[in-house]
Amino acid sequence: MDWNPAYTWLVLALLLSLGELTSGAMVLLALGVAAALTAAVTAFGLSLPWQLLSMGLFTGVLVPIGIWIIRPRFSPRGVAYGTTGTGVEKGNYYSTLRRDFDGATGIKINGDFYRLRVIDSGTTELPADTTVIFQRFEGTTALVALPSSSPNPLHDATIPHKEP
Repeated sequence: MDWNPAYTWLVLALLLSLGELTSGAMVLLALGVAAALTAAVTAFGLSLPWQLLSMGLFTGVLVPIGIWIIRPRFSPRGVAYGTTGTGVEKGNYYSTLRRDFDGATGIKINGDFYRLRVIDSGTTELPADTTVIFQRFEGTTALVALPSSSPNPLHDATIPHKEP
């Protein structure tokens, strides 16, 4: 069996597709499919410049399709990945949680636990299920404020909030 350049593209396609298992961004899968299609083009006996051109064309088409069309179908609804800390959570109401292993008080934003500190008093310990308003991050600490009136705004459907 002679080594064919198409085999090289197939090995690259396999490695890229396996690499997708670690990322979940659908970019490596799109590149793997582009490399597999380039292997098919290479089987027709095209030279290296044509192989690279076809890889570029396949990549230019498949990567945007993978990111904009396929990836959203595999992501849970309502989770804006990559936006935590950009200010999109400011003003949202959260319920405080107590972490099991050390008893730290915090809130969960997009599934991640953040220790909290109340802006006005500087306190870091609050009872569990206390309603707080997220203001901003300071490092990995969530700076929050306590609501001044309203008994429990989490039960008011007009106020946006995040579930813990």
